[in-house]
Amino acid sequence: MDNIFQPVTEQRNAKSAELDRLDVLEIIRLMNEEDHTVAAAVQQALPQIAAMIEAIVQVMSRGGRLFYIGAGTSGRLGVLDASECPPTFGVDRKLVTGLIAGGEAALTTAIENAEDDEEAGAREIEAQVTANDAVVGIAASGSTPYVIGAIRKARELGALTASVACNDGAKLSEAAQYAVEVSVGPEVVTGSTRLKAGTATKMVLNMITTTAMIKLGKVYGNLMVNVQATNQKLRERVVRIVSEATGAETETASAYVQAAEGDARVAILMLRFGITREEASEALRQCREHFGDAVAKLEKQSLA
Repeated sequence: MDNIFQPVTEQRNAKSAELDRLDVLEIIRLMNEEDHTVAAAVQQALPQIAAMIEAIVQVMSRGGRLFYIGAGTSGRLGVLDASECPPTFGVDRKLVTGLIAGGEAALTTAIENAEDDEEAGAREIEAQVTANDAVVGIAASGSTPYVIGAIRKARELGALTASVACNDGAKLSEAAQYAVEVSVGPEVVTGSTRLKAGTATKMVLNMITTTAMIKLGKVYGNLMVNVQATNQKLRERVVRIVSEATGAETETASAYVQAAEGDARVAILMLRFGITREEASEALRQCREHFGDAVAKLEKQSLA
């Protein structure tokens, strides 16, 4: 048994060896102390994360899609990150897709044996991915067969491949073109990678899609100008965004948002450049929906 290799995410944490004897405050204090190490571990991997994101942005700028694929917690985190892109950034739901071993049922029910099927991962990718896309394999251990099979198939198809693992020297890293390894160390509860590894993974995925969407022109300054106003809170947010971006009073911003049919980008362009909704929409279309480029284009025209 001693000769069997254990990834660091499966090793015992000496600090929590007496975990079951601690009181509630002691348990959560220990968890909190361990969580403090996660951001530092992610920081160490920033150069690798940046290289991965830059490559993904290039793919998406050419019209390619982004796929996440994982099993268990890793798969659920990928699905979560993908599902939040349409409402936050106003993109088509097919632009970022999360795939999980065991399918949709695995989102709410543990289907642990699904991760052992390398061929299933390959089949999932073959059915959905093209050479124009990017695929990010997510596995805390870095050794999940389903994910490794998926990344190998994606690379074979000519897609851009990347990986996110929480172990050094992960087998998954060898399969991907861009490998990110965030070494978070042993978990408070041995092997429970929904803890530090899950937190680290969520942080990296946040960086991937947020940075990609910024570079694709879905954010203006730090304002989510592409947000979809699907409820009262978000409708009010759109008005605030237009007001903050243009300096207009709330009443004026609200009127322009209504005229722009809820599109903050269109309302901002109408206000800033004194143009119609149709002209603002056309400027966005000509700039492939990149808001910053549309602003620059209209600024140049106004100076001509």
